[in-house]
Amino acid sequence: MHIALVAISGLRPYDQALTDVGRSLIGVQSRWDAIASLPSLALLTLAGMTGKEHEYIYREVDHADKLDTLPGDVDFVALSSYTAKIDLAYAVAAHYRARGVPSVIGGPHVSVLPEEAATHCDAVVVGEGESAWPQVIEDAARGGLRRIYGGLDATFSLRDAPLPAYELLDLSRYNRLPVQTSRGCPHRCEFCASSVLIAGKYKQKPVEKVLAEVDKIKALWPRPFIEFADDNSFVSRRYWKTLLEELRGRKVRWFAQTDLAVSRDDDLLALMRDSGCAQVLIGFESPCAEDLEGLELRNDWKRRHFRDSRDAIRRIQAHGITVLGCFVVGMDTQGPACFDAVYDFARETEMYDVQVTILTPFPGTPLYDRLRREDRLFAEAAWHKCTLYDVNYQPRRMSAAQLEDGFRDLIVRLYRPEETAWRRKCYKRRQRERMRATVTEGSTPASCQEQDTPP
Repeated sequence: MHIALVAISGLRPYDQALTDVGRSLIGVQSRWDAIASLPSLALLTLAGMTGKEHEYIYREVDHADKLDTLPGDVDFVALSSYTAKIDLAYAVAAHYRARGVPSVIGGPHVSVLPEEAATHCDAVVVGEGESAWPQVIEDAARGGLRRIYGGLDATFSLRDAPLPAYELLDLSRYNRLPVQTSRGCPHRCEFCASSVLIAGKYKQKPVEKVLAEVDKIKALWPRPFIEFADDNSFVSRRYWKTLLEELRGRKVRWFAQTDLAVSRDDDLLALMRDSGCAQVLIGFESPCAEDLEGLELRNDWKRRHFRDSRDAIRRIQAHGITVLGCFVVGMDTQGPACFDAVYDFARETEMYDVQVTILTPFPGTPLYDRLRREDRLFAEAAWHKCTLYDVNYQPRRMSAAQLEDGFRDLIVRLYRPEETAWRRKCYKRRQRERMRATVTEGSTPASCQEQDTPP
């Protein structure tokens, strides 16, 4: 078969006023681009586990008016999408169905809403795609697709993970490529719509398989930037120390998501820096401890470790690794004061970069189920508003308009050029001070807050 792998790409707010604001601020635009710019690792992985008897072409589409640019001479189409643009995935399936070409869709959204998806395409893969893909290909080749494959209880061992087909990509279109070392997360946050929805318990890929993927990327791109596409890296420090020792000589730069526990191991931080770590993303969620109460559903981990937040940022950045701190506004405990709290925390800690999103009820999450029970969703299937930047529920301690307006104002304050430049200056100044080692033992360099204030 000649198979088209079509990834739905691009991510922008539905709120036009926020879109206009974002376009005027380089920092906002770069964050949106970073969130939406990775190729689909899921599709590349499925291509990598299929025999040579099939041919593949990889494409991305970001708007319905570009459907005619998709490859036409194909026998089968595999689609990957996220909730905010699932309607575009359905439009792509309809585009091919009109031409007599069957399609399959997979991913977290269709895994929790398979019956919805099955009305738009010929087959739906529920859960981890690797478990079902061989049967999907076999059935597609003989013209006998079932409506639904897989299940959320099906498991796939990452010991059997194939090499993703990175060679299908036009590498000139990307500034980073994804490599996955794990699936799931030991935490279970109420709003989280990541791989925990389809992967079940936390699991890790063998180190040698991860290194094989890195080496394959390096063969295509000698000095790559890699994003470790895990929900929470560094859960096993022993695993990562083994991986990073091997990675250190490969001359790559990389980024990962983690929790603040990584800051407690100086040996690990040194290994991260020496092996090419440029930045870590940490979901602090809120600068106020009371907002974190009950957010993590298993053991309230984020609330219990909140006191370490400020020190974690300083320790990580002291090792020459920048911190991208992520915050959520619109939680039930938050009123209009939350916007100033996020801004003040970012300035106080001098974190290198900030990402702020609006609490978003994704389908399949405990948050979505709770807000629906409480009759607080404005529309139960407003998937186009699941962008992380739009409001589709009634906040508890402010109006929806206050949340939208406060969020836009916070974005402007955090990403005005002089503010972004100030954060960069603080980080560079701290690095110079530490390298010169001019401060006496036990003292702390003067903060940028004391030395310089943006206009």
